[in-house]
Amino acid sequence: MKQYLPHIATIIVTLSVILSGYLGYALWHQDEAYAKQEKLLNNYLDISTKELALRQATIDDLAERLELTSDELADTENRLQGEKERNDAMENQVNELAGTVSDLDKLSKTDKELLQKYSKVAFLNEHYIPESLKQIDNEWKYTESKDLKLHSKVIPFFEDMLEDAKSDGIDLWVVSAYRSFYDQASLKGAYTVTYGSGANAFSADQGFSEHQLGTTIDFTTSGIGGGLDGFGSTSAYQWLLDNAHKYGFTMSYPPNNSYYVFEPWHWRFVGEELAKDLHNDGAYFYDWEQRTIDQYLLHIFD
Repeated sequence: MKQYLPHIATIIVTLSVILSGYLGYALWHQDEAYAKQEKLLNNYLDISTKELALRQATIDDLAERLELTSDELADTENRLQGEKERNDAMENQVNELAGTVSDLDKLSKTDKELLQKYSKVAFLNEHYIPESLKQIDNEWKYTESKDLKLHSKVIPFFEDMLEDAKSDGIDLWVVSAYRSFYDQASLKGAYTVTYGSGANAFSADQGFSEHQLGTTIDFTTSGIGGGLDGFGSTSAYQWLLDNAHKYGFTMSYPPNNSYYVFEPWHWRFVGEELAKDLHNDGAYFYDWEQRTIDQYLLHIFD
């Protein structure tokens, strides 16, 4: 046995050396593997960092472009809004111009005599005749057989007024309406024969009568025998004072006027707008200046 001991020792030493080498190799190999993995990880992290930086740069670039695009869009919207406002302003100007042209055309076709002051102020010559005259319906005449005409555009306002008066229990009948230049001359001549120069206090000379316009009416009512005297004391007169302006009529010759005697029966159509403004102002047609009255001509039949 003793003779094998040296061999066994040698074998043990040899195995120890071999085992030690193997373990060393294994540890080296493991470290080498770890080193490779660490290198791969570092490379991956390095690549990821670069990609992240690249992506961030891309994001920043897109954000910058988006901001620029937003600014451009806002600028475009502002320019479009400005253009729209200019177009709207132009359209308003065109509409105003069209309205002005329409008004001028309408005004050119409206008889300028309709709101002129006559009654010893302005003059209508013998050739003046209203553009259109219409016979007054017999229902509104005191004498049905009498020929009484009124400006055709005044008729609707006139009929509305008398119908509403009738609904309120008020009798209103026409005794005089349109009179031509020659009719007025004949009437004034007859009055002059009877009253002399005193006729000038209640009757206009030919060419100065509002009746020649075809827009003026003399009324009578029940209880005064179809005449004019006493009309100022009737409920019909009071109704006209309270309501005639709603239909475009105004009394031409109130008490203490500068032209003729008080004529409560004499009412002239001047258009609803002017009649209402006169009424609200407590004024009469001849109280206002002609240039103020002229402004109402455009809408006289509206």
